[in-house]
Amino acid sequence: MDDHLVRWLTALDEDRLARVLANRPDAIAAPWPRRLDALAHRLTNGFALMEVMRGLPLPPLEILQACLVIGGRPTEDELARFLGVSTSEVIPWLDRLYDHALAWPAPDGRIDLAEAVAQWWTAPCGLGEPMAVYLDSWMLNTEALRRLCRVLDLPYQGGRRQVAVRITALLGDPERLSDLVDRAPDGTMEMLDDFAWDGPVRSVDGNRFVTVGKPEKWAAEHGLLFRTQWDVAEMPREVALALRGPDYHGPFTPDPPDLGTTRIDPDAVEHAMCLAAPHIVDRATALLENTDKTPLPLLKNGGVGVREVKRVARETGCSEEETRLLLEICAVARLISLDDGAGGLVPTDRFDAWRLEDASMRLRVLLAAWWRMERSSLRRTENRYPTVLGDDPAGETIARIRRAMLGALALVPEGRGFATLPELVQSVHWRAPLLDRQLLADCAPAIIEESRLLGLCAHDTLTDLGRALAALGAIAGNESDETAPQIEHDPVLAKCSMTALAGAQRTALFGADLTAVVTGPPSVELSSLLDRAADRESRGAASVWRFSPASVRRALDAGETADSLLADLSAAGTLPQPLTYLVHDVARRHGEVTVSSVGCIIQGSDPVLLAEIVAHRRLAKLGLRLLAPTVLAGSAPAATVLTALREAGYAPVPVDDGAGITIRRAPNAGRLTLLPGGRVAELDPPPSLLEPPPDPREHARRLLVNGGSAGPGGQTWAVIGRMATRLPTAQQSLLGFVVDRDVRALITLSDGVTATISHGELRSGVLDAWCEEAGDYLEFPLNEIASVTSTY
Repeated sequence: MDDHLVRWLTALDEDRLARVLANRPDAIAAPWPRRLDALAHRLTNGFALMEVMRGLPLPPLEILQACLVIGGRPTEDELARFLGVSTSEVIPWLDRLYDHALAWPAPDGRIDLAEAVAQWWTAPCGLGEPMAVYLDSWMLNTEALRRLCRVLDLPYQGGRRQVAVRITALLGDPERLSDLVDRAPDGTMEMLDDFAWDGPVRSVDGNRFVTVGKPEKWAAEHGLLFRTQWDVAEMPREVALALRGPDYHGPFTPDPPDLGTTRIDPDAVEHAMCLAAPHIVDRATALLENTDKTPLPLLKNGGVGVREVKRVARETGCSEEETRLLLEICAVARLISLDDGAGGLVPTDRFDAWRLEDASMRLRVLLAAWWRMERSSLRRTENRYPTVLGDDPAGETIARIRRAMLGALALVPEGRGFATLPELVQSVHWRAPLLDRQLLADCAPAIIEESRLLGLCAHDTLTDLGRALAALGAIAGNESDETAPQIEHDPVLAKCSMTALAGAQRTALFGADLTAVVTGPPSVELSSLLDRAADRESRGAASVWRFSPASVRRALDAGETADSLLADLSAAGTLPQPLTYLVHDVARRHGEVTVSSVGCIIQGSDPVLLAEIVAHRRLAKLGLRLLAPTVLAGSAPAATVLTALREAGYAPVPVDDGAGITIRRAPNAGRLTLLPGGRVAELDPPPSLLEPPPDPREHARRLLVNGGSAGPGGQTWAVIGRMATRLPTAQQSLLGFVVDRDVRALITLSDGVTATISHGELRSGVLDAWCEEAGDYLEFPLNEIASVTSTY
């Protein structure tokens, strides 16, 4: 626990503390802290601090590095001098660090840093560890330290710490170090400069450190380099700063890099969005229905092969890029998954629910999956695409890069587009400097192209749909987190998606040559209707379908009738007489010969008994029909029929003929799923986007009021032993861990009520603890706790 941080938090007023909590929602996540010392513990968590730093732009991170280089607890003036700027330029960025509790001002005017900051920066400003770290190392014994003093002509009197101070003072003085290097072998200065500016750790030739007359051996003997491994050497921080010279200043970039923009037509951007959005939903539907017909096999080492990608692209009419992107999006959205029985990827139950949604919701599900996706489908490595659905070790970073890219694009004014991609990459790097810069440059073109295919980006700027999605970057979650907020229910994104789909064409021009032409992007419903009854011949600015006897028969096979099909087509446009004749002619011949599938066969010697079974009202759900006087066919599996007959009072016996039939769900081209009795499958009500966010001001007010309150301290065990009389000794100890170590446990009260608790405090004979079932802190009388069980 950092007492300096607790004192600073205590001195804050309500407004300033609320601002800190607003910037650090991780610190007040449930179960929220009730005291300032507990809050300080949350604020200094190492992983939480790293997440905070990832969200900061370059200037505050440069200030953190400068503080680490200066060491100790620098003042604002010392920090400004090291950075080579005025104090007034530093203060606004320091305040930003204070507001995120990465640093805080001390009463003596110095700056305290969270300890975890130093753990994430081992080489701030490209500088190594302080000289004291090397001199105090176990690898440098007393004799080696005495020998270093002789070489540097320094006295060895005093303790080890005093000797280290004298060595550091000499090697950290630019003038004295310059005089020392003047006596070095040729090539020493160039070698030291490489370490000072491009170090501090570099690979070396270990033999040169043991060969007399080599610069490396001379530098190691004089304490300028320390070899931590045979082929690795490091330069101490003070030596590198002295070599860089007294005029060196730490990097500080308070202004973002210039991002050139060009004028664009907002109407053209909106038009492109309205073309792309319905198209991508249409292509996703076609891809999923194709996978429903033909499972998509995976390679032995995982992922989908190039040959399968090209096959799906050819059969669905998607481009290869669209196929790659949509396969990965659908996998993240859990619309497809691996089915070992089917031999590959097949649609899931979520697909059945997804295609019952309206087009706007379907689009948002795809966008939300892409937003969380930890791969870049269109990123080329060595001029090749990665394996679809293959593992990517940089997946989490790629997701962060995607959100940073759209965040930077969202700052480009409407009516303007970025001029060049390298300038955009520089702008993203300034706003998210902890992202891998090379990976950022590699992913940037792919992210722009993926955004264009999804209708998020057009003409080098974000569409309204893209701006709505970029605004949700802070709550995106990750690909595998089932509890992540479902951003597809965001109201702003919903409104923009409806606008993006508003321009989709819902009518077609039917020709006497049995074609249907849609001028513009077809709506999902129109595209699905025409795909059921006709074959698509072309896509683009206009899409063309052609009707044929085979295509009309396909629609009738899917459950259409001539009247229903013509009615649906008539709603989309005026039908010519040849098309009407074609549909009626195919319908007239449709079903002249039938082929049936059965789930089981029922045989009996008494025709009257079988007729009674067929007419039985309770057995109607089995779909029984009479094939012969002594033979019934049922649509349900044999086990289901057997159970139903027995429940109805009959005494059937199974026949083990080894001929079990597996019935696989047939694709229904996006039509409503009907349940027994003609009921339509109902979708689950949409979940809320987010739990109500914690109110920083409310938490700040409560913390300031109760900040100093604490439990009985070291009396935990005595209080529990005296008050929790229903518990055996072992369970009393476990309850003590709930109080002192925040252990999670399940308690049962005397009335049988159970609760999962943690973060307990003792006061006035009760245990005040976080209850997971209630989502709040509750009080449990100690004398009513009947048992305590560990949940680990």
